[in-house]
Parts: sequence; C-alpha cells; structure tokens
Amino acid sequence: MQLIPKLEIKSLANMIDFLNQEKVGRVASIDEQGYPQIIPMNFVFVNNDMIDTLSSNNNIGAVYMHSHPFGEKIENIKRNSKVGFEVDSYVCFLPSYYFHPTDASQADTLYVSVVIKGNASIVQNKDEKAEALNALMKKYQKEGGYESLSSNMVSVREVTVLKVVPDQIRGKYKIGQHWIPRYRLKMARNIIQREGVNDARRILKIMGIEIMDNGELKVIKEPIM
Repeated sequence: MQLIPKLEIKSLANMIDFLNQEKVGRVASIDEQGYPQIIPMNFVFVNNDMIDTLSSNNNIGAVYMHSHPFGEKIENIKRNSKVGFEVDSYVCFLPSYYFHPTDASQADTLYVSVVIKGNASIVQNKDEKAEALNALMKKYQKEGGYESLSSNMVSVREVTVLKVVPDQIRGKYKIGQHWIPRYRLKMARNIIQREGVNDARRILKIMGIEIMDNGELKVIKEPIM
C-alpha cells in the first residue's frame, strides 16, 4: 500500500491508541470462491511491545475478537489464515465550495484509518482466551460492574476468540496536518458555519483547534499522528 508521506501515520503508538478508541473494526477473510468476506466486529488491540517500530518481525501485539463458534468467517480462516483488518473514523465532509465556487471535484473529507494485514487463528489456550475477553470488557464496559472472567468458566470455554497477528500495520489520516495554521483556521471557521458550534467543537478538537469562550479560534496543537 503506497501512502503519501504527509498523510501517513508515523507513530505505531498512535495507531494502537486510535484502534482502541474505536468501537467497530472490519475483518476480511477469503471465502471458497476467492471473494473477500468483510464482517464488522467488536475488537481490542492488546499491545505486547510498546517499542515504536513497524518491523515486519514484530511482537507488537494482536487484535482479538469474540465470535460464534460456527459460520463462514470461521471456515474461511481455517482454510486460509491470511486476513485484512480495517478501522476508520469519519471526521468531517468538506464541501467543494470551501475551496472553489463551482468545482465539485474539490470536495474532500477529513478522516483517520488504520489497515492491518496479518494472520488469523482461533485461540485455543484458555488463559489467553480469558485475558482477551477481559481486555474486551475493559474496553467496552469501562464503568465496571462485572467480575473478571477466568479460564475455568464454562462461558470462556464455549465462546470462540479470534486472534489476528499483524504482519503489517499502516495508518492514513487527513485532519488538517497538510494545511498551514492560518489556512487551518480559515477551514475551521467554514466548518463552524456549516456544522454548527456544538458539532464543530468535536471536529476542531481533532484538528488541534479550540473554540475559546469569546468565540475566537486558537491552534492548541499540531495535528500530527
């Protein structure tokens, strides 16, 4: 996958943080006819090594997903372990008239995405299954209110846990980092006018811009990932 350098996420730690902030990922396996089958899944990325490197011989961690024990996705993975996994976040649509009075081709979108290529397997080790399920609970039920799962529980034995070990992780983003600060502020004012202040606050925070109490805009950080 060829990426424009200024649009590529350079930090592995930032990619992992992004993955675990998002709620839905999509795993693609290959069916019997050779077509990709794409399924949305809850997931967690469990990080084994915080060294910020994209070595192909990595020990950076794995994506874990819980699944029904049977189904096409499971059969696909048993037959061919190579899978793709993708997570994306839509930030904001930028209408063409932000850039040109009439040229529709100028329309654009702000976004963040991470794509993983790797190998999937069904976790057999009961301790690893329990750890993965507890990581999923910690991600999705942050408020607590449950007892940790253990490897000797029937529910842990019965559920299927899928594991994707990355061979490659690549990230791409466009959140205004390609604009000089003055132009980013100009775009921010356009976004406020179109989206309204409440929705714009979320968008601009991602862009590294804050709406001050007096309504002025301030660049609080460079949106570099």
